[in-house]
Formats: sequence, structure tokens, C-alpha cells
Amino acid sequence: MAEMRFDRLFRTQHSEGYSLMEGSRRLGRIDLHFTAATVYGTLILEVDREEAEILKMIEEIDNDLVLSAEVPREDFLVTVYRGTELGFYSDDYLEEEQGSASNN
Repeated sequence: MAEMRFDRLFRTQHSEGYSLMEGSRRLGRIDLHFTAATVYGTLILEVDREEAEILKMIEEIDNDLVLSAEVPREDFLVTVYRGTELGFYSDDYLEEEQGSASNN
């Protein structure tokens, strides 16, 4: 596997979201949620990976994102899904769709 990088999508006081990139190819997305002692991760992969590769990805996420966040961490719990993005929706998009539907 080539070197993976993380492109931040958002950051709040208790959570962060990143696209996982390999060159210009998106591998997936990780959302991290920080609690008092546990960090929860939701990893959505858009590519097939063997379990050993997934474990390596989780290790990189832990080392590069979780530990560098400098929050107390007793455990890092990750749920992994395999899927593809079907779309990205926002209030503006929905308003435009509703407006064009009422014009028809």
C-alpha cells in the first residue's frame, strides 16, 4: 500500500473527520469522536482491503490522528464499514431541488 494521508473535512471540540487519501485516490473516510477516556472511530472504506491492511490503517490513524490530538485515551474503538458514497447533500442542495421540483 502506498503512503496514506489524511485530509481534514471538519473539526469540532469533540470530533474530527478526515478523507483517507492515497495520491489522488480516496480510500475512505474516518470520523473520530473523543469522550472522556475512549476514542470512537467510524471507518468507511471505499476500496477492498485485507484485514492485515485494515489493521495497519487503524494503526496509522491511531498514531497520526488520535495520539496527536492530545486527549486522554484509554481505548480506541473502531467500527469498519465497506461502502461507496452516493452523494453529498446540504441545505442549499435540498432547497434547489425543492425549488426546481415546484417549477415543473
